[in-house]
Amino acid sequence: MKVCIYGAGAIGGYVGVQLKRAGVDVSLVARGPHLEAMKRNGLKLLIDGEERVEHIPCSDNPADLGPQDYVIVALKGHSVPGVVDAMQPLLGNDTAVVTAVNGVPYWYYYKHGDHLEGRTLESVDPGGKQWNGLRPERAIGCIVYPATEVVEPGVIKHVYGDKFPLGEPSGEITDRVTKLSDAFAAGGMRAPVLPNIRDELWLKLWGNLCFNPISALTHATLDTIASDPGTRAVAKSMMLEAQEIAIQSGVNFRVGVERRIDGAGAVGAHKTSMLQDLERSRAMEIDPLVTVVQEMGRLAGIPTPTIDIVLALVRQRAQIAGCYN
Repeated sequence: MKVCIYGAGAIGGYVGVQLKRAGVDVSLVARGPHLEAMKRNGLKLLIDGEERVEHIPCSDNPADLGPQDYVIVALKGHSVPGVVDAMQPLLGNDTAVVTAVNGVPYWYYYKHGDHLEGRTLESVDPGGKQWNGLRPERAIGCIVYPATEVVEPGVIKHVYGDKFPLGEPSGEITDRVTKLSDAFAAGGMRAPVLPNIRDELWLKLWGNLCFNPISALTHATLDTIASDPGTRAVAKSMMLEAQEIAIQSGVNFRVGVERRIDGAGAVGAHKTSMLQDLERSRAMEIDPLVTVVQEMGRLAGIPTPTIDIVLALVRQRAQIAGCYN
């Protein structure tokens, strides 16, 4: 099994080390000082009180690595359209593209089964770049739950979690998704194959949709957003709007809104990724987490007044900070 991880940062690097230890033929696409450190010293993973170092083939040029069985895309969602052309040397006739990205993936309306079948989403896939260049039939959905961070070039710290639910857009349990799940399991990660990956996708997106932009606007941590009556009410309103959109397209939520907010609050004084990006002057994941839900609401004919307001505010905040293009 040949697996290339495109974007060997915090999550991608963690997965790469664990798969390599399981005997998978892994390669990494990365860039800059992180890439140079990996070439020089190997990729170091700090996990469970130990250091795991693996020397994994890595490059900033995918043509060096050749066609793969699986390409795991572990970039920020807004970065993916810009690398579709560069990814082409990795794609053989039967290559699967595993979307380990936050938010709504490019393939969402593939094998969807209603009047929106085959639609592309401009907010995450401008001009259908991914749909046409990666092709939806290659896609395997992947929801990322672990928390990791790059503490210095070539060094990744695992904070918590090991779960990566997988699923075909069609809901089928195929050989390719089963083999990938088995490889993750061999590497000490849980990757259950789900019959409806969109349910899991929305459960995570439900929180990211509201907590990320609210935190970027207020600089509050999760516990404060969930406990303050005002911001909790804003989060709940955004989640209810999103829930109506998702349910109309056949999604089932296994928990209620209040429980989902309480779960986020229980994480404690955690800064969301969007707030961290703002503080570090990095591009913020506004479109894959928020704009796309607004777009899906428009397609479904469902109003999203609270989402619209928060989106307008966080987009302007990011533009002023130079963190939104």
